[in-house]
Amino acid sequence: MEDLTGRRIVVVTGASSGIGLAAAVALACRGDQVVLVGRDPARLQAAGDRVREASGERPELFRADFAVLDDVRGLAERLRAAYDRIDVLANNAGAIVLEPLTTVDGFELSIQANHLAPFLLSNLLRDRIGRMVVTASGAHRSGVLDPDDLNAPLRRYRPIQAYGTSKQANILFTAEAARRWPDVPSHCFHPGVVRTRFGADSRIVALGMRFMPFRSPEKGAETLVWLAHQDPSRLVDGAYYADRRLRRPWPKAADPQLAARLWTASAKAVGVDA
Repeated sequence: MEDLTGRRIVVVTGASSGIGLAAAVALACRGDQVVLVGRDPARLQAAGDRVREASGERPELFRADFAVLDDVRGLAERLRAAYDRIDVLANNAGAIVLEPLTTVDGFELSIQANHLAPFLLSNLLRDRIGRMVVTASGAHRSGVLDPDDLNAPLRRYRPIQAYGTSKQANILFTAEAARRWPDVPSHCFHPGVVRTRFGADSRIVALGMRFMPFRSPEKGAETLVWLAHQDPSRLVDGAYYADRRLRRPWPKAADPQLAARLWTASAKAVGVDA
């Protein structure tokens, strides 16, 4: 890995556990000033303690629930007040939703928590961000994204398909951000199948995951840390990576017209300029 000069501020969402926490620990141990964002106060505090124990410095903690867009707006305001710059925004927060749920904002929970919330946060912090890293997934292959109907999964709900649709949106968002924000290097990645709390609320999902080829959260976070530190000139802007290598996503996650339509629909949904 190539270190860029200077102590950098790195904001990691979904940092209370799993890939986000593992990445925060690794980044803090490399000397970055890490900012942790999480939903649950107790787990967020425990994550901060773990980062401090590993690195010797206590990170800043910001609570926000991505199922509530006003929480995201408040988070952006607090981050803007605290930091003149954010060298890296790691949009890592994500969830698999096991039943059809609608947020207080009126959106299917997967698409809001995994796409619309980070889309909103990134847009509200756009002038502060030095680079952006998005946690996507190979599950995007199961996505059936329709920008004209972001709530389509609610009508015939399938958890994996809804999750895959949100991950398809992550990849399209990253590519379109690179086109619209050429001064903000943007990359996304597949972390692999990581053993975390992901899906822990479902006995069926937990049982199925027992037979999957898991990797540790630390292994899953390696590409995030690498993308956060690699010289952008050695990367392809807007691209999708896995295991620190450039990969080609499925065609439905690599359609520039679909990406542009998603951006317009997402901006309208969350109330920002397209």
